[in-house]
Amino acid sequence: MNQRTVYLIDDEKEMLDMLSDVIEVTGLTVQSYSHAGHFFEQVQTFEHDAILVLDLNMPDIDGIEVIRRLSTMSAPPALILMSGHDSGVLHAAEKLGRAQGLEIIAYIGKPINLKKFKKLLTSTVLEASKLAAIESTDSGPNFEELQWAINHEQLVLHYQPQFSLSTNSIIGVEALVRWQHPKLGLLYPERFILLAEQQGLIGDLSHWVVENAIKQRQQWHDEGLDILVSVNISSVDITSSTLLEHLTELLENNQLDPMMLMLEVTESALMDELVSSLEILTRLRLKGVGLSIDDFGTGYSSLSQLHRIPFTELKIDRSFVANINNDEEAKAIVKTCIILGHELNLQVVAEGVETQEQAKVLMSFGCDIAQGHFYSKPVIADEITATYVPSA
Repeated sequence: MNQRTVYLIDDEKEMLDMLSDVIEVTGLTVQSYSHAGHFFEQVQTFEHDAILVLDLNMPDIDGIEVIRRLSTMSAPPALILMSGHDSGVLHAAEKLGRAQGLEIIAYIGKPINLKKFKKLLTSTVLEASKLAAIESTDSGPNFEELQWAINHEQLVLHYQPQFSLSTNSIIGVEALVRWQHPKLGLLYPERFILLAEQQGLIGDLSHWVVENAIKQRQQWHDEGLDILVSVNISSVDITSSTLLEHLTELLENNQLDPMMLMLEVTESALMDELVSSLEILTRLRLKGVGLSIDDFGTGYSSLSQLHRIPFTELKIDRSFVANINNDEEAKAIVKTCIILGHELNLQVVAEGVETQEQAKVLMSFGCDIAQGHFYSKPVIADEITATYVPSA
């Protein structure tokens, strides 16, 4: 793999020296600049996968102007933003950069924790190498392969347990689809969901997931494990009457309590299809099926959607949960989401819980349910059975 170049822009010489040392220790090439103007004079093109560590507080050209200039260049570097200002400035700069098409790896406050900075660089390079390895092995699956997979049992479901924060017991699972490809190995949704949507297969894929998740839930019920199962559905599903018909048939055939099925819809899907989906989602609620608004807080009309659609659950996006212990604004957002959810009589689920500290904060805020690697990674059905089904 080609060695990545990391550019540094900071007007403090001591800071440049310290960060340069950390970068070199990680095996990366570093080029440092104390003036943004000098940076633009000397660098007109960037190496593949280059990174720019940028201090927003610069005397000649500030970081916001640097972001604006980078957005006009071809193949700009990914950014790590730094500032001694409050986190609101960093958040605003991050949003500005993303809005202008730049990749923002992270933002970090000053004074810099050098150990965390090194860990951030190491994890960024590792993720890039994994992605490059995936891209180099194959151009990806095609329509015929995915159609075959849906019809010939190449798809599998993994289940991520959801735990009650008050009792610390499992109360549900989120069903997550995987594709056991005969040549490419186990593929995650980001490798084939877009293909399914583009090629008109998303309806068939969703039907397979829903049907198999319901059957598995019924099997657990028969074995003595009575838990709710959550399934993600797409914008295509929420505008199609076939989903309603299919679910009605499955619920009747499996004699399943519809209250034990939760359909998760992302904010972005609702924003695109709010009017046309309202009828389908309302009819599903009339049948007793639960509705969850997923990734809450990342869309643009959250309050309007919560008011208009009969949701029963709100899932707080993992990006807020991840920073709950070190970012006062993220903590405030999470707390507000929990209060709002409860005021609207919704149960509130926190996604991406990775540490005990995060779980403690969520519990103190009165969050109902948590899921994430702190509790369990997604596992196959047999592992759920072995771990949580009561022994005879």
